[in-house]
Amino acid sequence: MERHHFETDLQALKNRLLNMGALVEERVHMAVQALMERNLEAAEAIARADEEVNALQIEIDDRCLKLLALQQPMASDLRLITSAMKINADLERIGDQAVNIAENASRMLAHPPLKPIIDLPRMAEMAERMTRDALDSFVRRDSTLAREVLARDDEVDGLKDTIFRVLLTYMMADPGTIERALALILISRNLERIADHATNIAEDVIFLVEARDVRHRHEEPAAP
Repeated sequence: MERHHFETDLQALKNRLLNMGALVEERVHMAVQALMERNLEAAEAIARADEEVNALQIEIDDRCLKLLALQQPMASDLRLITSAMKINADLERIGDQAVNIAENASRMLAHPPLKPIIDLPRMAEMAERMTRDALDSFVRRDSTLAREVLARDDEVDGLKDTIFRVLLTYMMADPGTIERALALILISRNLERIADHATNIAEDVIFLVEARDVRHRHEEPAAP
């Protein structure tokens, strides 16, 4: 009976992590959408409202600590709970990056548009998808999907570099564009950090499933 309750509590923990993931992904999407639609009011609202993410992080950490303190989990369960705590921290930081995007968008929207924004929405979509797939890989204990997330990180980095090069040409040609261009560069860095946090989650999943630490070793072959 105790094991049944423990499994129920673990499933509830996974569900709350999925809720957290959906919340921060939505906030990232809304922040980028506010930039694209030049909606200053929406951007400022996202920048101000971080309490829900913070409260959910505290709740999930509390669930993890109670499971550790009260259930005396086995080794595999211990890896799952500690991975959940690390994933929870990465999700909270993704929420912080959404706030940063909204703040940078607010500063930029005070000025006329600089250029058609093409690569940032694509970059945002990739970062959001990486976050979603990393969480799915955790819930399904799917290390193959987690490795697919790791493989996408280089593409996000490449988009960030492309955005930087394009905006640098604008700043060199017209110093009056510097403030707006820097805001867009910062937003691209925010999105890169979101992809990095998704990568962290995927690495935690591989450790959870295979008991293998693949940090800094993304090219290492999978276990047979």
